[in-house]
Amino acid sequence: MIKNLHIRNFAIIDEIDIEFENGLTIITGETGAGKSILMGALSLVLGDRADSKMISNAAEKCVVEAVFDITNNISAKTYLEDNDFDHNGDLIIRREIIQSGKSRIFVNDTPTTLSVLTPLTHCLIDLHRQFDTIELQQSAQQLNLLDDIVGSGPQCRIFSEAFQHWKKFEKAHEMLVQQNESIKKELDYHTFVVSEIESLQLQENEIEQMESELRLLENAEAFKQSMQVAGELLQNSESPILGNIKQVMQQLQMHSQINPSMNALLERLNATLQELKDIHAEIESDYEKVYYDAEKIAVLYDRLNEANRLLKKHRLTSTDELLQLKDHITQKIIQAETADEEEQKLFLKTKELQQNATQLAVQLSDKRRKKIAAIEDHIKSLLLKVGMPNARFKIEQLPSDISKTGIDKIEFLFDANKTNHFKPLAKVASGGELSRLMLCIKSMIAGSTNLPTLIFDEIDSGISGETAIQVGHIMKQLATKHQLISITHLPQIASKAQQHLYIYKHENAEGHIKTSIKKLMDEERVNTLAEMLAGKDSSPQAKKMVKEMMK
Repeated sequence: MIKNLHIRNFAIIDEIDIEFENGLTIITGETGAGKSILMGALSLVLGDRADSKMISNAAEKCVVEAVFDITNNISAKTYLEDNDFDHNGDLIIRREIIQSGKSRIFVNDTPTTLSVLTPLTHCLIDLHRQFDTIELQQSAQQLNLLDDIVGSGPQCRIFSEAFQHWKKFEKAHEMLVQQNESIKKELDYHTFVVSEIESLQLQENEIEQMESELRLLENAEAFKQSMQVAGELLQNSESPILGNIKQVMQQLQMHSQINPSMNALLERLNATLQELKDIHAEIESDYEKVYYDAEKIAVLYDRLNEANRLLKKHRLTSTDELLQLKDHITQKIIQAETADEEEQKLFLKTKELQQNATQLAVQLSDKRRKKIAAIEDHIKSLLLKVGMPNARFKIEQLPSDISKTGIDKIEFLFDANKTNHFKPLAKVASGGELSRLMLCIKSMIAGSTNLPTLIFDEIDSGISGETAIQVGHIMKQLATKHQLISITHLPQIASKAQQHLYIYKHENAEGHIKTSIKKLMDEERVNTLAEMLAGKDSSPQAKKMVKEMMK
């Protein structure tokens, strides 16, 4: 249950604290006194989006804080534990808004988000706003209300998860089918590309090596001439380098015994001599190997032309890129060859999930169907209590394509005058009739749920007189099992309150109009209810009637 609501700097509320009691709490006040503002503040706690326009004083932040007793609320405690929130019997939810519109949310002083807060508040309060009666005419809302009465929430969640799981695989299967169709269309082309590349039997870096070899062959004569000149300079010229080094070594050797430092120079010269001999040998070897080979040049030209054609065709620049392309396309070919097998596996899995979801949908539909007759009878008896003895209510369950809510289309039908001609609510029910019907439905929902707190925001609109008295009785009965908070304009209902809160406007010291709230004591209640019944100049007779109603 909600124990306390603290509001600061919200709309025309400076700061108020409201202590809520168990049982039936009634909130009254003149039109425009701020009842809707109170509901707006409470809605913030329950997860509505924040709006900086609701801040009264831009220099200060807006704070709305609610304290709940969750000692016996198993679902709320489980949710808190699952989301790593501490709790000790009390739950504190706080919303803070600053002028920029930024909002902060705290659960037991731990920062959190709207996505975490909203499911938690569903475990705490069922809030009926004024526009909910309009939603009663909508098929989707009617299905939700039916499930609330039936108590099929857990079953709905299990089905919804199965449905989403099936749809996820169905989408994946559709994408795979499209992908495979595309792959199969390109299979011939991919096979041809791989065949072209494989026909060359390219080795790693071969294109680059062929280009280097071709340049050498094309310049073979100039190369051999240069090698010949180099060889002669080293050994066969009139003054060969190797011979000159040997002469230098001889000159130094003559004095090595006299000057031992010559030995180090001799060792270096000897190493140089050996290195130059090796170079000369390689020059001669290269000279012998290289020769102009027109046939080989033609072969290289042909092979390079084909390789370069493939590089240009695929916009590549190297052997490595061409070989990588071949491997990539080969994988596509393998995928195409196994496409049907993978597609079939996913199809069978999707079919299995579809059958499972369909079976759960059928079970959910059966559960709804089995409860409908009892619900209709119960609502009929409640309609009698709220002054509609001739009204009949019917729930039409029609088959529908499977969706996230099952295989049912639900339509609430109504007959106000026992004509046996049932029509959709939107076509035949008046505002007052809709309000009373919603109360009957909410009464049944409350009986099948563990929600500790129900809040009705003018659910009694459009009714009066004896009907209002009966509605008050139903609310009082509901309040024996739930904390019930209701905003009303009817004294017949307000008279049933165990706690009566009065909202009023006043002018503060700065001359600004502000909203406040107070708990009415016995005499104050009598006077307020008498005014609601007979106006400002209420008579002693009106007060007497009020006291009778309060009894």
